[in-house]
Amino acid sequence: MGTLKGILGFAVIAVALYTCWEVIPPELANYQYQDDLRDIAMMAAANPSRSEEDLRVAAVKKAQERNISLQAEQVTVQRIGSVGAVAFYIAADYSVPVDLPGYSFTLHFTPSSGNRGF
Repeated sequence: MGTLKGILGFAVIAVALYTCWEVIPPELANYQYQDDLRDIAMMAAANPSRSEEDLRVAAVKKAQERNISLQAEQVTVQRIGSVGAVAFYIAADYSVPVDLPGYSFTLHFTPSSGNRGF
């Protein structure tokens, strides 16, 4: 009976570690990508002549650097503020499939550059 509990305990730990191995990398990539979106928005505020399309392309490029599959249509860019105080809001919407043995699910992410207004 003690051996069975030991094997079962080891199996539970192995399943938990494997699940973490599959889930943590997309979570970390999303966290880093959100920081990238904030950086892009801050740099764009310093150079308000950049178009929304330029920012969208920059956001998709950063996603590719993080191994995130993202299309330009999944990125939203909004110019906020007046001529003297321009800010940008950038958001993305994407999903990452996670395949575990016997079970599959999708992680849905919506990173953004922060608040939409002042």
